[in-house]
Amino acid sequence: MTDAARTPPKPLQEPAKIHPTALVEDGVDIGTGTSIWDNVHVRGPATIGSDCIVGEKSYIAYGVSIGDRVKINAYVYLCTGITVEDDVMISAGVVFTNDRYPRAFATDPGTIATSEPTEDTLETTVRAGTTIGASATIGPGLELGEFAMIGMGAVVVKDVPAHGLVYGNPASLRGYVCVCGARLQLGINDEDGTGSECRQCGRRYVKRRGSVVAA
Repeated sequence: MTDAARTPPKPLQEPAKIHPTALVEDGVDIGTGTSIWDNVHVRGPATIGSDCIVGEKSYIAYGVSIGDRVKINAYVYLCTGITVEDDVMISAGVVFTNDRYPRAFATDPGTIATSEPTEDTLETTVRAGTTIGASATIGPGLELGEFAMIGMGAVVVKDVPAHGLVYGNPASLRGYVCVCGARLQLGINDEDGTGSECRQCGRRYVKRRGSVVAA
């Protein structure tokens, strides 16, 4: 028996599932195993990775890039300039913004502003593993660090560090969370070199240069 005969065949990857009521425009690239549910609107060009879930009545603008295994719940608004990395959860009703100086008119009242990106359109990146709670609002031009946790209803106007836990209006840093989502005992005022072990999964972390990293 040849080596090729001994090698089991790779499982077939399921194609994307798109609900009949969803509007997916030309130029949208959707990975295998992804589900697009009812009344979703995805504008092209945009990219959605593999094994994602896009909940009902969500809107994804042109120029948005979404990684693999991303869960987007219902009524989420993703505007132009948003990059979402792998393994991110975006809960129901989350709204992203991208305009520094939003106005309906261009330079003077009586004119209509363009809907295309301008020099005031700012990009936001959601790093891998982040969770954004229901009804949060994300301001323009931000970076949400890896495995950050954004509380429900938060209004985020500043960058969030990796593993950072933020909530409130405006959202502020309240602590740190593990990869598994449990809150760590590390405090925001702890000195560099302070370590902590997750009480839920046992992962270890240490504070270095003001950031929390795996030990």
